[in-house]
Amino acid sequence: MGRLTATPEQERLRGILLIVGSALVWSTGGLIVRSLTLADSWTTIFWRSLSATIFLVALNLIQHGRRAPRVVFGLGLAGFAVAACFAASSIALIVALSLTSVANALVIMSASPLFAALLGWVFVGERVRPWTWATIAATMGGIALMVSDASGQDNLLGDLIALSIAIGYGGAIVITRHQRGVSMAPAMVLATTAAMLVALPLAHPWQVSRSDAPLLAVFGAGQLGFGMVLFAAGSRRVPAAATALLGELEPILGPVWVWLFIGEAPTGMALAGGVVVLAALTAHTLVDVWMERPAR
Repeated sequence: MGRLTATPEQERLRGILLIVGSALVWSTGGLIVRSLTLADSWTTIFWRSLSATIFLVALNLIQHGRRAPRVVFGLGLAGFAVAACFAASSIALIVALSLTSVANALVIMSASPLFAALLGWVFVGERVRPWTWATIAATMGGIALMVSDASGQDNLLGDLIALSIAIGYGGAIVITRHQRGVSMAPAMVLATTAAMLVALPLAHPWQVSRSDAPLLAVFGAGQLGFGMVLFAAGSRRVPAAATALLGELEPILGPVWVWLFIGEAPTGMALAGGVVVLAALTAHTLVDVWMERPAR
């Protein structure tokens, strides 16, 4: 019998399920951080990056065999720039979660596509559509509400660091959009390796409890590495706007897990600001989905 070929509808459904799976996996990041007894952010960054690097190196060896080192180190300047964006964002995520609430960090991070639009406009001259400008204004207003409710300097600093994560991810989006030769998996190998090396001088790697060790391994290889594999496979099958819409599950579900299992609930102003941000991003993505229909 010949091999059955999936229909476009089946491929799209697989892509949707893969992206939903990646959002579910990534949404556990805040819960994992809150479940650790380890208080040192740099040690967390080191072990998370190490386990993610091992996972991603193995994945690249499976995909490329002996060519894997050439693929990773042959990315060029654009690939190294993407890796730097991801490395900085990965480090900032752990630091932000140690200073502010999971809800604030995840919702602010979810604005990365809008920062990509701004960075593309400033550095590449991409046209920003009117509804995108409106969404940017609404999102910044929602983030301002969340930051205004910061209960101390640490919370405010954590919110600002979360904002830098969105900018870093936005930069990576712009670079990969204009440099089609940049492959995500090899770039992530460089990113996690760089984050591990940056954290090593500041970390205390041997001060990890037996209960934290498996959580850190899951945090790197599972939450970061496996989540990226699911997203990369799904995003090839689903239009960009629909991918962004499904990705909104991460900032929605992340605070829910922490609230259910840890009891960390967002404050009233943070909740109001989060609703504004998520509503604006969802409306923007729905407009993009609607605009894609004639093209399809």
